[in-house]
Amino acid sequence: MDKIFSEEQLNQALEANNTLFLLKHSTTCPISQNAFEQYEKFSKEENVPCYYLYVQEARPLSNYVAEQYNVKHESPQVLYFKQGNVEWNTSHFDITYEKLSGYLHE
Repeated sequence: MDKIFSEEQLNQALEANNTLFLLKHSTTCPISQNAFEQYEKFSKEENVPCYYLYVQEARPLSNYVAEQYNVKHESPQVLYFKQGNVEWNTSHFDITYEKLSGYLHE
C-alpha cells in the first residue's frame, strides 16, 4: 500500500498498473479510519496494487481525481481503476474487506 501526493504520482501508478485501487482518506473522520483499516487489510491479503491519499494533505490531487474521472468526491472513498479509467467506486460504510474483495473477484 503506497501513499501518493500528486497527479504525477497517480499518473505514474496508472501507467505502471493495468488495475489499481485508490483510497481517499480523511485523517479526521472516524468512519474514514475504519475504512482505512479495512483497506489496509485488503491490501495485505489481495494481490492488487493499492494506493491511498490523505485528503487533508493532498487536496489538489483529491480534487483532480474527482474532476478528471467525473466521480463525485466523497471521503472516505475507494476507486478501482482499470486501464486508466475509474470502473467502480464506493464510500463510507461500504468500504469493507468483504466488499472490496468481492468486487475484485467478480
